[in-house]
Amino acid sequence: MTRFVTKLAAATAAVALASVPGLASAQTTQAVDEKTGPVSFANVASVRIGNPGSLITETQRSPLTPGQSKLSPDRTVVPRDKGEENTFGDKWAVNLGRFGAQSPFPPGIASRDHNVLAALQQTTVPTAVAESNYALLDNGRGGAKPADNTVLVLEGAKSAVDCSSPTKTTSSTSVGKIWVRDETGTLKPSGASGVDVKGLKLGPPSVIKNENIGKDETTSDLTVSRVTAFDQLIRQDGWRNGDVTAVAGWKVDIVTHVRDDAGKDLREARTTLVLGGVSCSIPKNFVAKPAGGTGPGAAPEQPAVPGTVPAGGIPPQSADSTRTVVGLGLLGGGIVIGAAAMLLFRRRKPVPVREK
Repeated sequence: MTRFVTKLAAATAAVALASVPGLASAQTTQAVDEKTGPVSFANVASVRIGNPGSLITETQRSPLTPGQSKLSPDRTVVPRDKGEENTFGDKWAVNLGRFGAQSPFPPGIASRDHNVLAALQQTTVPTAVAESNYALLDNGRGGAKPADNTVLVLEGAKSAVDCSSPTKTTSSTSVGKIWVRDETGTLKPSGASGVDVKGLKLGPPSVIKNENIGKDETTSDLTVSRVTAFDQLIRQDGWRNGDVTAVAGWKVDIVTHVRDDAGKDLREARTTLVLGGVSCSIPKNFVAKPAGGTGPGAAPEQPAVPGTVPAGGIPPQSADSTRTVVGLGLLGGGIVIGAAAMLLFRRRKPVPVREK
């Protein structure tokens, strides 16, 4: 179903370009092969809950001709609606940089829009970049303000990839500061290379009916590390690799030890988040064209050709294996894939499954 939506997006983009004056040159550009040619992907945040439940936000895919697909700034939080909350849980939230009157970030970190895009340069070199501030909130803490519930912050996070040739690919994953709430309840900087914390006061992303959780006894072990392999990305089927692939992003692994007020272990909840996951891939015989194109995610001279793999996922806790799309995909220019979304929702029903 993801492939169907991706093809519809490409067809929609082609029709849109053909109808806009001044964009005829984009139609004459030879397209790269959709299935085996150079391609890049970028995703702002995705979550794996249980075994194998997952929530995947809109994934940007590089177009088939020089251009770029960029995530709409309207995506500011995960989960953003009831459908995503049913998959992610109702206790946690991830802010993606932009906020209103009340900030979930430490003082001094300003509201900002993310920059998440996948591009095909004029040289047909695929690149991708994801830049944002991230805040993980545990609303089960019951704080009066969003910042009171924040347990992890990645300030100035950036991941980028560039696949210039089979012998020259680059990937980078960086962050200004990583903030973690310590055992005293204070949100403090904890370096910029990664984090490994045990006994963090962090509850599970959701609770089971009639579960009597002891807040003071429940803790989590949290690890923040760099994405180093394609299989570490949380992705839809439409997100593909190639003969040569470069990846980047931040991976957050959380093991929550759920206990009651007496300290008795009730269960173990495992959650993985990938923040700013990006990749680029090229065939083994790829040769870049001798044209412009400058660096990861640089805006090309040609008009952008939107192409997006829609938000989607597999909700946890069900015996049924049917897959479902739990969010509407956005085309790069903010166009909603109406017909595809309607078909998806008519033919697919949410199916909870559990993942480790």
